[in-house]
Amino acid sequence: MNKEGSHAPLSEDYLRANTVGELKPLSGPIQLVDYDPEWPRRFKDEAERLGGILGEQALRLEHVGSTSVPGLAAKPIIDIVLVVVDSADEARYAVALEQAGYSLRIREPCWYEHRMFKGPGNEVNLHVFSAGCPEIDRMLMFRDRLRSSESDRELYAQTKQKLVLQQWKYTQNYADAKTAAIEEILSRARAVATEEKHAGQDGADP
Repeated sequence: MNKEGSHAPLSEDYLRANTVGELKPLSGPIQLVDYDPEWPRRFKDEAERLGGILGEQALRLEHVGSTSVPGLAAKPIIDIVLVVVDSADEARYAVALEQAGYSLRIREPCWYEHRMFKGPGNEVNLHVFSAGCPEIDRMLMFRDRLRSSESDRELYAQTKQKLVLQQWKYTQNYADAKTAAIEEILSRARAVATEEKHAGQDGADP
């Protein structure tokens, strides 16, 4: 497990140990659909609902993943990051989510205490992290790079289109196969951020 960034490729034993309930193999190929301009509205509606459910427990809600990038084909599932004070303290938020139709599917104590809930109808993946978790910034940096760079957006789209033609036992295996492209894109995003930081410092008043 890579504590400094994305998961290393995950073994079936790891998936079984960190899946809540039965670990179900894919029943068919991964399906990507064309970008739907309704996806941002779906996020907004669900974020407002989650804010009402959780109140002050929800410190931040962000739309991430491919459905958050205009023009990018994706699985039609809205990925949302929920930031709470302590994601390991499930008693403070999980009961309210479950009462609202969410179900806990993943619990990863050894990877940032990540929790993942499936939303009503399985149309939402809700990723819960603690405030200050570096994975939050990593996910947002990747999203913002895809939104701003046509070349990296196209690279990621081509990577996904190639991978969906292959057979995968679990969705996580498909996600792991995208790691090299994701890290390449993130390296450029970090380089741009560093250049902008230095430019800002050079232009600061003495």
